[in-house]
Amino acid sequence: RARGAQVTDIVVLVVAADDGVMPQTIEAINHAKAAKVPIIVAINKSDKPDGDPNRIRTELLQHEVIVESMSGEVLEVEVSALKSTGLDKLLDAIALQSELMELSANKVRPAEGAVIEAKLDVGKGPVATVLVLKGTLKTGDIFVVGCQWGKVRALLDDTGSAIQEATPSVPVEVLGLNGTPEAGDLLNVVANESKARELANYRAQILKDKKAALGSGASFEQLLANAKIKENISELPVLVKSDVQGSAEAIVQALNKVGNEEVVIKVIYSGVGAITESDILLAEASDAPLIGFNVRANSPARELANQKNVEIKYFSIIYDLVDTIKGLASGLLSPKIEESFIGYAEIKQVFKVSDAGKIAGCIITEGLAKKDAGVRLLRDNIVIHQGKLKTLKRFKDDVKEVQSGQECGMAFENYDDIREKDVIEIFLSKEIKRSL
Repeated sequence: RARGAQVTDIVVLVVAADDGVMPQTIEAINHAKAAKVPIIVAINKSDKPDGDPNRIRTELLQHEVIVESMSGEVLEVEVSALKSTGLDKLLDAIALQSELMELSANKVRPAEGAVIEAKLDVGKGPVATVLVLKGTLKTGDIFVVGCQWGKVRALLDDTGSAIQEATPSVPVEVLGLNGTPEAGDLLNVVANESKARELANYRAQILKDKKAALGSGASFEQLLANAKIKENISELPVLVKSDVQGSAEAIVQALNKVGNEEVVIKVIYSGVGAITESDILLAEASDAPLIGFNVRANSPARELANQKNVEIKYFSIIYDLVDTIKGLASGLLSPKIEESFIGYAEIKQVFKVSDAGKIAGCIITEGLAKKDAGVRLLRDNIVIHQGKLKTLKRFKDDVKEVQSGQECGMAFENYDDIREKDVIEIFLSKEIKRSL
């Protein structure tokens, strides 16, 4: 969505009339605003009985998208993809917006395009989905894209049919790359093969130097400091395999945002393609769950996962994936301890008993005392001990609780430095599970 907004001229925001504004819609609005691209709202499923286009218009107001019918500047069209109603009006709206923006592109120049998606196809090799921005991309053109280069072996349109050339605003799959580029890279047609190879190698070297610079320069003190920080942080390691590179990158970015000062998600590895045996072995070695996004494990990998007891989780919606990992990471958070005070007692006299050590003769001044409660010993309002009661007696009998105003005998577990006039604070503790 972010890349789409950056390389397009007009964003058509499709909102279902029965669903309303969903998290994906909000994300798309934010990306369009960040890229300063005008929006046309297409309210889909407007033919459904439970669809309410006016509710969509109102919900969009909360995200500062004010449509024309509400005195705003954003064009909106009610459509039905199923019945094809309103699609002509949508095309008119796009044409009108294009005219207002005076959009144009030069076709007769070497092509320039943006990689929207990239993948490694078993039959076709590295494939890049490219949106042509300027010029005309033709079969046989030599090009550079990021750190990769190639010669256009074939161009496939959105239906999978081979075409000879692609003009501005046409999305095509480009075959003939020497490696898989990164989603977001720019494609430029160059004069010849030697120039393409030279430019790709130069970019690859710059990237290598950058990575080396990032990895070096840590002093011994820094390494020690980092190690100390990590001691106090729980890490949840995960491995990610996705169908395409853009998805893998988006998942890694989303997971890096999950966590707090106590728990972090560590993506050990992310890659494109089916889950293989090597992924299972890496997951076993790092004791990490394996996430498959729109991909599945091949047969040998499934058998190995069962043998090695490696968990594979499959997802097709990024929000479900992030929520699941959040839930797993929440389990690493130490629980919150909530205390509630139930009473105070004052020591009136201290008795020595041969088999039990020191016993405090007390009076409950407030609330009550419970045998299974936690206790603190206060001397001049300073806590000098915290622990549990070993005994709670009323006369000679062991009791579970003693009410306010009554006298009782108390002895602490593994502690007997008690004196007259000391105060005993009695409290209950409750563990509360925390979540990210």
